[in-house]
Amino acid sequence: MKYYVVFSIFLLGFMSFASAQEFPELGVKVETVAENLKVPWAIAFSPDGRIFFTERGGELRVIENWKLNPTPITNLNVGGGEGGLLGVELDPNFEENHYLYLYYSYNDFLSTFNKVVRYTENNNQLSDEKILVDKIPGAAIHDGGRLKFGPDGKLYITTGDASNAGLSQDLNSLAGKILRINSDGSIPEDNPFSDSPIFSYGHRNPQGIDWHPESEVFVSTEHGPSGERGFAHDEVNVIQAGKNYGWPEVVGDQTSPDFVNPIIHTGSDTWAPSGAGFYDSEKISDWNGKYFVATLRGNHLRMIDLDLQNNQVISSVALFSGEFGRLRDASMGPDGNLYLLTSNRDGRGSPLSNDDRILRIVPIMSQMKIGDSSFSPKAQMKMGIDPHMVLCKEGYELIFKDRVWSPACVKPSTVETLIERGWGSKHVPSH
Repeated sequence: MKYYVVFSIFLLGFMSFASAQEFPELGVKVETVAENLKVPWAIAFSPDGRIFFTERGGELRVIENWKLNPTPITNLNVGGGEGGLLGVELDPNFEENHYLYLYYSYNDFLSTFNKVVRYTENNNQLSDEKILVDKIPGAAIHDGGRLKFGPDGKLYITTGDASNAGLSQDLNSLAGKILRINSDGSIPEDNPFSDSPIFSYGHRNPQGIDWHPESEVFVSTEHGPSGERGFAHDEVNVIQAGKNYGWPEVVGDQTSPDFVNPIIHTGSDTWAPSGAGFYDSEKISDWNGKYFVATLRGNHLRMIDLDLQNNQVISSVALFSGEFGRLRDASMGPDGNLYLLTSNRDGRGSPLSNDDRILRIVPIMSQMKIGDSSFSPKAQMKMGIDPHMVLCKEGYELIFKDRVWSPACVKPSTVETLIERGWGSKHVPSH
């Protein structure tokens, strides 16, 4: 059961909202960060507080100071169908180099391809285009598209089979693969195949990747067949370098010593899994370490508890079934909350008047914890403490950094000086 609540100031992530939907049985509420969007596909969080996201039609958008900028950063000429402007990722050293990465489809005469491009971002403008990977086979369906930096500092890229299943087994093709490159597009020396960006193969259409926050085990989601080898059998896979994940040779429970089986597949049920991520926060302690999958046809958020040491699934539960429609991405924000992107205007959903949306899942206020001054503000937030509940050591005062409104503890003698210089505020502003 859900409840609608109205409140005037948002203290969890420094943003005010007009309304939120409460789910008391889960101890959470779901807030709308942005609405009336055009098929958002991927999201990336900047250290300076901005939120970048792609819209499949070709627009890169930004939310700044918790307001959606009405002017897109760029509007690319992209291919159609399931392709378009898909993945976005920021460099691990974004504060220094301002590198932003995009994955998008484009038409070349009668053919469709995908490419990965790096730009330099400055004041919401892009320059210095550098193509890192090009001529990834594309089609109206099965274009992959997820970008994410791994804990090793390498950029990982998911590609679909471009509706040609045989390409997934072809190590001379970039289709149906997970690729791994350096941030400048060069091939890492320790890749499993010499002079190749291919990290794993035998994939149909992987669209979600993440690493467990402690063990760094690599996990991905993958769309199962839709007629060419039966139906359903969507997968969650544990990805290992150089391994073959079997498409189109094996599906579901079929096994072969040449292929790696999924840790879980959906059988005759169809999720159409897309973006996914591990919950890495104590804000909702029961969720910490679990793998969350945005499902399209499934119309729910899937929460999976994985025993990665023994390659087993402890539990798999559908959350918010039918509440928000098709979900394209699930991604952790730097504020310790889980963000969702809806995809109800992609031609396959039933959009509400304010779709599509970016949503954020936060704990209900009664679950909030008070900070511990023996830890830094950043460490307290990592433990699930909300910013306004952070405590400072004796002799220090809490202040909020301008623009990003993250908490810091400073000496009282410097507080007024910092405020006068526009560095911060004693209070989180309401927008």
